[in-house]
Amino acid sequence: MRETPEQSPHEPEGSGTPDADAREFWPLEPWPSQPAAVEEARAEMVGGPLPAAEPGLVTEGSVDGDAPLFESFTQPEVVRHTRIPHLGHVALLVGLLLIGVLADGLAMPVALHYKLFGIANADQASTDIHYTLGGEGLIYLIAFAGALQIFPLLWHRRFFLGVAWRGATAVRLSGLLVGAAFVCFLLALVNGWLMPGPENAPIDKIFRAPGAAWLLFGFGVTIAPFFEELVFRGFLLPSLCTACDWISERFTPGKQPRPLDDDGQPRWSMTAMVIASAITSLPFAGMHAAQTGYSLGPFLLLICVSLVLCGVRLGTRSLAASVVVHASYNFMLFSFMLWGTGGFRHLENM
Repeated sequence: MRETPEQSPHEPEGSGTPDADAREFWPLEPWPSQPAAVEEARAEMVGGPLPAAEPGLVTEGSVDGDAPLFESFTQPEVVRHTRIPHLGHVALLVGLLLIGVLADGLAMPVALHYKLFGIANADQASTDIHYTLGGEGLIYLIAFAGALQIFPLLWHRRFFLGVAWRGATAVRLSGLLVGAAFVCFLLALVNGWLMPGPENAPIDKIFRAPGAAWLLFGFGVTIAPFFEELVFRGFLLPSLCTACDWISERFTPGKQPRPLDDDGQPRWSMTAMVIASAITSLPFAGMHAAQTGYSLGPFLLLICVSLVLCGVRLGTRSLAASVVVHASYNFMLFSFMLWGTGGFRHLENM
């Protein structure tokens, strides 16, 4: 009696074995007859070649030393070469600021209706420190609250990481940053001597209102530097740098984007940084022009100060550093005014 079962007449010779069936339905198993093809197919499935396993090593979730089960879920996260913020993000930030302006416009009639701070009409409100600073603060806060919610979703990272805050850098370089602010202060003194602004400028009228000087002092060294730097050096400046390099890459054959730094922030060319700093300084100076009666001297001073702030932001790669310089510069200006007016008691000496 034959102990070996007879071969079915409908099956070819060599078929029906476990190895043959497994090879047909699971071709990625590393059979000795096709190791090269197996590794190539497996690499295509997981997006790249697998590291070579040590001989005889059996890891958790593996079979006889093969790659771990569910290996596609254990691959490192793919980091996209995305430079942020860019001009699209600037446009979105401008939209948030416009929402803040709209909210301020809606709040103004309500405040006037109830004669808040004794103000009954828009003309009085335009020169009242509570309305001017309150409206500006409301715009900033609404835009900032929206930015904290929206941009982390777009960037897939924390907001302050996306704008390169880097507070530790500002702390480490605090002495140099205060020195940069002092240079700006000296520029302001020289500018005031060579190209003085007009008398009775709008900002002077606001200063002379009762209690306005102290409110401006507090606002000018805290809220204003933070939000102005966030808009101009946190969003606009890096976006323009990226745009300049992007244009250069598109029109230069074979030119590749510069690699991101360890925090995923872009690195820019010197040409891009110079052009972006010049462009950023124009709207920054223009934003303050109305306060100084559109005088040429203060306008040029603000451009120079903005260039220093841009250089600090780009040189340290820290937004917090430019905020420290801006706040320190404002503090020196207000302190000088405080000293010159006897503690803001003789504002006619300004």
